Parts: sequence; structure tokens; C-alpha cells
Amino acid sequence: MIFTVAVDGPAAAGKGTISKALAARFGFAHLDTGLLYRAVGAKGSDPVAAARGLTAEDLARNDLRSLEAGQAASRVAAIPEVRAALIAFQQDFARREGGAVLDGRDIGTVICPGAEVKLFVTARPEIRAHRRWLELGGDEAQVLAEVIARDERDMNRADAPLKPAADAVLVDTSDLSIEAAIARAADLVAARLPRA
Repeated sequence: MIFTVAVDGPAAAGKGTISKALAARFGFAHLDTGLLYRAVGAKGSDPVAAARGLTAEDLARNDLRSLEAGQAASRVAAIPEVRAALIAFQQDFARREGGAVLDGRDIGTVICPGAEVKLFVTARPEIRAHRRWLELGGDEAQVLAEVIARDERDMNRADAPLKPAADAVLVDTSDLSIEAAIARAADLVAARLPRA
């Protein structure tokens, strides 16, 4: 069975948590596409060459979840040649046998416009900043400023801006528990799965 779940949304909205839970529940493979961009950004030097030469080892670095790696990812993701170098990898992953869940910022709009399920997971900026602050620490006001700046950059880039696909289902996690958000997403996926 080939079945793709596209999960998009801004930083710290819960899309990674929801995506991993969906993959586990339905037995699908999972790809956090943001890790691809974080790995390219973390490699430094020439981002286009880094994207073209990305390896599994690059994705296993232990510094990819840092705030710095996230900011670097947002910068390199605005480079069309970097995006082009990573598209084929993501599309091949999405159409693998056995189902796949991909989370990112342009999965439903660019990478997998034909995905069987498209979710756009979001939350208010102050909620997302608080979550990121709990995860990473630092100055919470600074984290909020960085979240807002990243949203601005991601939503206004010329190539594949962050926005919900026209047919995506919005899941706002601002006032939902993790369990409730996962349950809502799982119900949406289950409703679209082919009947045996």
C-alpha cells in the first residue's frame, strides 16, 4: 500500500510529535524533513553542495535540534537550489510501499500535493515560543522574537512558502493536550485509509 500523510506547520506547533505518533500507530515510515534542512545548515560552507551530498550520517548529528540549527535551516531553506536538491529524496520517501508520514513546511503544497491526507498543525506564536523555551531554555522573550522572525521568513520566502495546502485540515494545538491532538490527527488518517 502506498499512502502518504503530509503534516505541515510552523516551528513548535506539535507537527513532529503528531507525525511520529501517526507513523507508530499506523505502521508507516516517518521523515522529519526539517532535519534535512537542519543538517544542510549545520554543515556550513556551501549549502547547495551540502544538500547535494547529504548522507545518513549528516542526519544523525546530535546538534540538529538546537536553536542555532533551526535558524540555519530556515536560512538555507530559502535557497531554491537547496530545496531542489532535497525534493527527490523526500518524494521517493513519501511514495514508499507501506505508507509514509512526512512533516515539514511545504509537504502538502510542494513535495506531496497528491498526499492522501494533508494536515496543517499550528498554534499561537506565544504558545509555540513557550514550548520551545521549555525544551531549550534561555530567555523566553528572545525565543518568542526568534519564533516570530522565523515564521516571517518561512511564510514570506519566494520558493515554497509555509502555508496550508488548499485541501489541508487545520489542527490548532494551542489549547489541545498532546493526546487530544494526536487523537484528532489519527481520526483524520483512519477516515481516509482504504478499506480492506
